[in-house]
Amino acid sequence: MPADYRRILAFIDVETHVDVVRGCLRQFPDKLLDDWLGELEEMGWLESLVETEDHDLDFAQPLFAEPKLLAEDAKRLDSDACSAGASLQKTGIYLSPERLKNRAPSTRKPAQTTVLIVEDDPDQLSLADLRVTLAGYTVRAANSAKTLLSSLRSHGAPDILLLDVDLPDGNGFHILGQLRHNKVLSLLPIIMLTAKDDADDIKKGLALGADGYVTKPYSKNVLADAIKRVLKQN
Repeated sequence: MPADYRRILAFIDVETHVDVVRGCLRQFPDKLLDDWLGELEEMGWLESLVETEDHDLDFAQPLFAEPKLLAEDAKRLDSDACSAGASLQKTGIYLSPERLKNRAPSTRKPAQTTVLIVEDDPDQLSLADLRVTLAGYTVRAANSAKTLLSSLRSHGAPDILLLDVDLPDGNGFHILGQLRHNKVLSLLPIIMLTAKDDADDIKKGLALGADGYVTKPYSKNVLADAIKRVLKQN
């Protein structure tokens, strides 16, 4: 089977929504992914199902396994992780060009844009809140996986999520994997905001679908630039 098809099938289970495929494979345009899915259905490898209710998130479930990658994708991921590490060491920011190239630009102004910050350390959360607010954005905050889940259920999806890795009741990579496999939130822009900048952690985040990384410590300008570029705001 050609790599284009195997790449898609690796992300599909019994009830995978098309937006989950898009969220996991943002390096490909939506139209192209739709065409490939149609071809797989035409050949009998996939079957369209009647729309079902969305499965609710549960961050207490076991950690999502990293997706099984094709050899050529694994090689590209190694290269991307190396580039990310160099960029983070130099500037404190890395954004995935492959994931961003097919994202539609946001037409919202910063004041109309909601940034949800997930950070358990009170001082770091206060700093992030202040810096995002100074950049002109509207802020929501969560200090745990539980409060993140509550925020998503009560207020819906933000425009972008800034996600710490180490939380008292969860793991940021686990949460990232859960979100990328939820049909409602699979396309949510997500930046990992963390002190973890070793190669394995960077590679894990990119494999699970992070749009970018910002490492601590950081400045308002670095964080605002990352948000602006991920959302493609003028």
